[in-house]
Amino acid sequence: MYLITGGNGQLGTELRHLLDETGVAYVSTDSQEMDITDAKATMTKIQEIKPKVIFHCAAYTAVDQAEDEGKMLDEKINVEGTRNVAQAAKAVGATLVYISTDYVFDGMKKEGEYRVDDPVNPQNEYGRTKLLGEQAVQEILTDYYIIRTSWVFGQYGHNFVYTMQRLAKDHETLTVVNDQFGRPTWTRTLAEFMKYVIDHKAPTGIYHLSNDNHCSWYEFAKEILKENAVEVKPVTSEQYPQKAKRPQYSVMDLSKAKAIGFEIPTWQQALMLMKLESE
Repeated sequence: MYLITGGNGQLGTELRHLLDETGVAYVSTDSQEMDITDAKATMTKIQEIKPKVIFHCAAYTAVDQAEDEGKMLDEKINVEGTRNVAQAAKAVGATLVYISTDYVFDGMKKEGEYRVDDPVNPQNEYGRTKLLGEQAVQEILTDYYIIRTSWVFGQYGHNFVYTMQRLAKDHETLTVVNDQFGRPTWTRTLAEFMKYVIDHKAPTGIYHLSNDNHCSWYEFAKEILKENAVEVKPVTSEQYPQKAKRPQYSVMDLSKAKAIGFEIPTWQQALMLMKLESE
């Protein structure tokens, strides 16, 4: 039996669909069914279910709000919540799969890619709390997978692809930053990897998983809207200020995921497949 936290979110929904397709038994919870910020309730619920594996998808992901009005909630969900889930996983002997982020890095790297053991230095509150979540998992458990991902998009939630498509309907011109570089990640690829590490009993520890190839947000937007009659113009981060500082360069090294035999489509292939699926 598997347990999914945050089962109604963008990634949790994708994972449910994947497990349904492959006939895997699981229990999916959201904050109504299991409030992960409540240690006692989380322990009780997980001891009741006794899962072999917990896919911990529940997270606070409003990156800009986390800088001010959402700061306490961000801490409560991403740090305390993760700690509570990890303690309960330990109590029932479950393997924990925790989803983390490229925002644990400062984005100052000038060449090469961020490796799993590179120094971490988050530049915003969201990155800080996700890193504290990683550390809680490592402190409490030995049987865990921490999967850092980036620029997540998919069929089942608010994300950059849908935002661009929506804006393209009402605007003739869109401006998108061209000086932040990373790797987009399709929720389907990420969900498949989460299942893959469990199915193949991959060595535990930290992995980086996104789609292959990298781009700027501007290049990503151009590809999303290549069939739309909208002009996409590049701007700098200075011209598009946001509350939370984003890493300028967060291309993560995927070699560890590839070394265990997982085949990673490019972000261009993934985007095309996602568009076909959502038609």
